Amino acid sequence: MIKRMNRAAGRSVECKMNRAVGRNNRRHCLQRYSIFFILHSSFILCLSGCLSSKEYLLTSQAIRGNRTIPSEALESLIPQKPNRRILGLPITPPLWFYQLGLRRYDRGAALRELQDKTNEFEQQSQQLAGQPEALKVLNRRYGRQLKRLRLRAEEGNWVMRSLGEPPSYFAEADAKANAVKMQKYLSDKGFFNAQASYKLDTLRRRQIRVNYLIKENAGFYLRNITYQIADPRVDSIVRQSFDQSRLKVGERFDFENMSGERLRIESLLRDQGYYTFSRQYIRATDVDTIRRGNDRRYYQGLEPGDSTRRNVDIALQIVNPPGKSAHPIYHVGEVEMQINSGDDPSVGAAPNIAHSATGDTVSRNNIMYLLGNRDMSVRLLDSKILLRPNQLYSQANYRDTQRQLFLLNQFKFVNLNFIDTTNRRLQTLITATPLDKYEATAEGGITGLLYQGQGYPGGFGSLVFRVRNMFGGLETFETSVRFGIEAQTGFVSDPDNPGTSVYSSQELGVSSSLIFPQILFPGAFRFRFNRYAPRTQVSLSFNNSFRPDFRRSLLRATMAYNWQTTAAKQFSFLIADINLINAGDGTSTAISKAFQDQLQILRDQGSTVYLSFRRSLSSSFSFAYTYNTNTPGQNRRANFLRTVVESGGTTLNFFKDAQLRKLFNTTDSTGLQYYKYLRFNVDYRHYIPLRARTTFAFRVNTGLVYGYGSNRTAPYEKLFFAGGSNSIRAWYPRRVGPGSEWPQTKDGKPVFNPDYPDSEQFLYTVEKPGDMLIEGSAELRGRLFHLGADVNGAIFIDAGNVWTLSNNSTRPGTVFRFGTFIPQIAVGTGVGLRFDFSFFVIRFDGGIKVWDPARRFVNSENQEVDERFILPKFSLRQLSSGPNPLIINFGIGYPF
Repeated sequence: MIKRMNRAAGRSVECKMNRAVGRNNRRHCLQRYSIFFILHSSFILCLSGCLSSKEYLLTSQAIRGNRTIPSEALESLIPQKPNRRILGLPITPPLWFYQLGLRRYDRGAALRELQDKTNEFEQQSQQLAGQPEALKVLNRRYGRQLKRLRLRAEEGNWVMRSLGEPPSYFAEADAKANAVKMQKYLSDKGFFNAQASYKLDTLRRRQIRVNYLIKENAGFYLRNITYQIADPRVDSIVRQSFDQSRLKVGERFDFENMSGERLRIESLLRDQGYYTFSRQYIRATDVDTIRRGNDRRYYQGLEPGDSTRRNVDIALQIVNPPGKSAHPIYHVGEVEMQINSGDDPSVGAAPNIAHSATGDTVSRNNIMYLLGNRDMSVRLLDSKILLRPNQLYSQANYRDTQRQLFLLNQFKFVNLNFIDTTNRRLQTLITATPLDKYEATAEGGITGLLYQGQGYPGGFGSLVFRVRNMFGGLETFETSVRFGIEAQTGFVSDPDNPGTSVYSSQELGVSSSLIFPQILFPGAFRFRFNRYAPRTQVSLSFNNSFRPDFRRSLLRATMAYNWQTTAAKQFSFLIADINLINAGDGTSTAISKAFQDQLQILRDQGSTVYLSFRRSLSSSFSFAYTYNTNTPGQNRRANFLRTVVESGGTTLNFFKDAQLRKLFNTTDSTGLQYYKYLRFNVDYRHYIPLRARTTFAFRVNTGLVYGYGSNRTAPYEKLFFAGGSNSIRAWYPRRVGPGSEWPQTKDGKPVFNPDYPDSEQFLYTVEKPGDMLIEGSAELRGRLFHLGADVNGAIFIDAGNVWTLSNNSTRPGTVFRFGTFIPQIAVGTGVGLRFDFSFFVIRFDGGIKVWDPARRFVNSENQEVDERFILPKFSLRQLSSGPNPLIINFGIGYPF
């Protein structure tokens, strides 16, 4: 049918309405539908005129009757997808765009243009034969043109490809095939007597809905599992691992578990020297279903179940290779590592290992290293190679060796080849091509702040210089310089211009780090991490911020251990994190003085923000665990969990506070401040795929910080904040809470935005730190269309707040209490656009407030106002000036 439509488009014949639909029917449509639905109905009629009398548009599909097997699993077996609709209504904009583009599309002309360009390229290629440089330029130029023309010939013009979606037609043969696949899938899941059928509902306008009807019937459960293994040694290995078997007595039969058990045994034996063993040697020789639900063993209580239970006995057989009495066992033979100088490690690899006699050939632990005149630590390379001469072959050692060498970040390519298997000894050649020793990269970007409906542009630039294998120990030295000019909301307004609360901030930072591919620790303990890609990172950085209201500098030194036990599990132990903070007056005398006055007001109210703008010293150590199964670009169910435990100022507990105050010359207003605190944070995320390009994601983030000692607080950077592009997006960054406190107070009353005094819009200028954080987000993500990049949309809802732990009579509603914290949770919602360029994502989120716990206040007429449910005050006519303005967040990457 599509071909007929394309031929019609190629003759420039536009699709006309079926003659059977006359003017009377069109007038009838005008009476029944709104203009929006008329357009949709007209499109369906137009499309129907192009269809034969037996073709229908596939409108929807549903799975009904299943009880145990989830519908998502059965839906994944259906390759046909209905055209995308809006909110389940018969509104299909992608289909409209496809038809619009089809009217101006001529596939025949596109094919002819592609063929002409291909012929032109071949002719010019023949003329440039023997000129490789000219051919390279020609290939590059014509490659882009041919790719564009081929895409147009195969998928249509730009409107059809990017905005449109081809019609999805129903074919009954597809429905029959899908029902057969579902029945087979149910059988593989243990429902051997399951039935799958379909029912068709014909809708108006030549549309059809397919209902797949499922009858699972009783499932079959594993009763007896027997293994028949011909090789005695293999039999011993397998039986010792039965506790790890994927097949369990009493569980429902599942063919996926059968396949998983075969794969498990294959990996188990390959780690025990069976290099050539394959799962093809494992056969299910007998799958015996027993329809008697209640047999003698059940009545005697020897077997769990019920009177309707269906049992199945299975037998697995592991056979020997043809003509052999046992499976062969392989050992590792000679091992050699060769450092190449070319771009491809496979180039120049000899068919047999030949030891070089040059001066750069080194032997360690019976492994030969051909370093290619490079100064590399053989001891460290040796710790990464787990394949050893005369040891049994192990697939895990093979895999981990390749992974460890690659994670060194020293090589472009790493290949492991077994050159010869004579006498069942695997001679091993490891080839690696080093990365460039010196590398410099420059980055730049544009930033922006949208505040009260006005945009404030900014930008940044950075230069990174990297040296690999700096001292011959496979370490990496990296230093970077960053400078940025960004617009930020200030703590106070400009006294000379009260309406200005956005300042230009300049930031200059220098950071250097040295990464060692091992755990730097005395003794043999550090060698226990060799399998886990260990790293030790020592860093020193200095960052200086210049703003009209203050200047703040940070000197930081850290030392951290990192290791990774599996692809999903990572550990980080920050054994030292020392920060020296200094602050001073800003670049504007008037604004700086107003800022100091504001800090004093907050201090009188019990806030500890003023401590962050004095000279201070903080030190800590922390331990972090990260579990992450989410892979970018793969839409599948995944989890992310990160927990961090941190202790600050721990070593200061060996001294009395009086000694420390004397040592640091600390007073209430001068000297060096110091901190003692404990901090805990948990961040959990879960991703659920709904369709091929639709995902539901949610996040729960919570934390607690407890400050003790003379200051009774933690450093400003260690406190918790809510609001912003990665938090509650209906508020400005760090402006939520704590609790139900007003965003900014003056003499105990809320401060309203002077630009919109009649709307009673709160003025959010002061950041609001807290000691406790509870927040969560839920987001529905889906692809909208392709426009140079995948344009994705999102609908989200965020909720959360921060609280203090200590009660303060001057700041009512800020302390966390179990009886009052639920009404103090701020709630926001909104929509977002994400431009996915594969290597990075640009994100715009627009949020509005639903529940603002701070909007219970006394107005100018001394009347109590309760407007916490503030969603009704949002208005499209007052996007930035109303009491519930739209907050636009800009970010790089997804919020979580």
